[in-house]
Amino acid sequence: MKRWLGVCAMGLMLMGGAQAAGFEARAATPAPELKAQDLAGAQKTLADYRGRVVLLNFWASWCPPCLREMPSMERLRVKMAGRPLAIVALDSAETRDEVNAFLSRMKLGFPILLDPDGSNTKRWKVFALPTTFLLDAEGRVRHVLTGPTEWDEGEALEIIESLLAELPAQAKSRERGHLTPN
Repeated sequence: MKRWLGVCAMGLMLMGGAQAAGFEARAATPAPELKAQDLAGAQKTLADYRGRVVLLNFWASWCPPCLREMPSMERLRVKMAGRPLAIVALDSAETRDEVNAFLSRMKLGFPILLDPDGSNTKRWKVFALPTTFLLDAEGRVRHVLTGPTEWDEGEALEIIESLLAELPAQAKSRERGHLTPN
């Protein structure tokens, strides 16, 4: 699987360089199941992020376009601190040791999940890396991007802001500190 994804990622690099073809809007389709462990070994699912807009990025440490977009995801995390946005990076088909070796060189503050056997990658029908899904607060896929982008500016930021603007009034009040969470 790693070899096949590598060929696809290389094709993306040759076709579009650092820019992706654009976001594909979806008609609020329910997200596939996601079950993965974080680096500490805790099991995570999409339910852990319910009520927040989710940027779910499928990547690998051997994928140059993936590595180029990671710093912009970290800048987005910092820019959106305190807002109901979850950035989750799911490493596809690598070992915990390979991921940790990469993370020793690039410090990231968002959750990294592991998909060592590629089962989530297959379930989500990811055919090239990076591929990113933007989910609304109800866990529905709203946009998909195959290829890298700068997440903290331009079209990517506009789409994320539009999804955040859709949050219910109660969530917006909680975000501003007017309500206490249940």
